[in-house]
Amino acid sequence: MTTALARRPQDRGRGRLSRWAARRGRSAGADAGNAMIEFVGLSVVLLIPFAYFFLAVFSVQRSAFAVTQAARAAGRAYVTADDERDAAARAQVAAQLAFTDQGLRGTPRLSFVPVGASCGSGGAGDAGSGGGAGDGGAGGDAASLRPGARFVVCVGARAPLPGTAALMPGVAAVGVNGRFEVVVDILRANRSQ
Repeated sequence: MTTALARRPQDRGRGRLSRWAARRGRSAGADAGNAMIEFVGLSVVLLIPFAYFFLAVFSVQRSAFAVTQAARAAGRAYVTADDERDAAARAQVAAQLAFTDQGLRGTPRLSFVPVGASCGSGGAGDAGSGGGAGDGGAGGDAASLRPGARFVVCVGARAPLPGTAALMPGVAAVGVNGRFEVVVDILRANRSQ
């Protein structure tokens, strides 16, 4: 009886807890090391798609920045030319330099449209409201070097998704467009005559 009195109430639960831990310990030997394998496996399964998603987003963002930069550079090069014949060639070279600066391959699609016209969603100038640089760059009356003239430079490209060029060339790509509104300086001498 002295032993029962000597036991404190918190000691009574330890016997049950220790028996439970002993039973648990016997079955835990079968699971030893599986948590590490599950963690590594799950990490790989989740990490690879996330890494690819971020690479794809960064690729499209790089292309979007390149077409925006190309449109701005092409517009500035166009309005600083001496005549409209040279302006289109200068704009195309400026757009190509902007693409090269961002590491994009290919030739930018360049067109000039009137203010308020759409550059389109499938490519630069696909709305039919302006011409391309191959048309002499003027796009009808859209691009002009007359003092005070206003027009929009549209640059388009296809942003390929990483790792898909070898498997599906041209299929897995996102179309991006950049636009820049150009205003010819009102005090500019009319050099196009």
